[in-house]
Amino acid sequence: MIKVLNPGFYTTIQDKGRVGFATFGVPISGVMDSFSADFANIILNNSLEDAFLEITFGGCSLQFLEKTIICISGADFSPTLNQTKINLNTKIEVQKNDVLTFGKRNFGAYAYLAVKGGFQTEIKLKSRSFYQNITKNYLLKKGDLLPILSIHEELSTSNASIKFPNYHFDSKEIFCYKGPEFELLNEYQKKILFKNSFTISKDINRIGFKLEELMENELPQILTSAVFPGTVQLTPSGKLIVLMRDCQVTGGYPRILQLSEKSINQFAQKTTNDTFRFSLLES
Repeated sequence: MIKVLNPGFYTTIQDKGRVGFATFGVPISGVMDSFSADFANIILNNSLEDAFLEITFGGCSLQFLEKTIICISGADFSPTLNQTKINLNTKIEVQKNDVLTFGKRNFGAYAYLAVKGGFQTEIKLKSRSFYQNITKNYLLKKGDLLPILSIHEELSTSNASIKFPNYHFDSKEIFCYKGPEFELLNEYQKKILFKNSFTISKDINRIGFKLEELMENELPQILTSAVFPGTVQLTPSGKLIVLMRDCQVTGGYPRILQLSEKSINQFAQKTTNDTFRFSLLES
């Protein structure tokens, strides 16, 4: 078991999400940055389907009630084990009663804590991912006990960090495809979309990121149609919204772009006031 001493700003259990339930109005949900989470699971030789903690902007503190092996990847929130700094992207053996703390943010928005064998919380609709009204909890609370597998293996003497690609956090280009309503845009709108930089507003969460800039918009709303994580909607006000993992399954705003999976992961690690440019991929 792992005991939650401080849940931090917003910490959840996640995995790959709930695929196949859109007809019932259930979002895919799941991990915001699957590249980083996969990185941690691979280092531990876990299955990519194993669940992990997704820690938003740090502040989280956990006590291990049994021995295990962990790996932290994604954002850097200055993690410490028993007040001693530890590295990202490496296997770390923890002992009973050890305390892991996430502190000051250095870069990124989401950190991932994987444990050997994955977190063993309740499965709902084929996923352990937290989501309000589906799982018992939608975020961690102080005092929560998180089940993990007991392990008996010893950590090898080699536990060097594996280099994580810097471009995942540094990239100013967000790659995307044309959305279903892209051709309804006029030539000026298309030019602005790919020439100008955009800024992430303070209105961001797991459902979507709203951008600061306004675009000219005289497009009509569309019939309610399918949307997905990474869909870029043009709202009647001219604001753009980039939908993220907890987004609804249908929407009525024009879907002008669709982010690539790689870019969804990179975009998830950006935050308020970060700037970027859209770059069009050929489908």
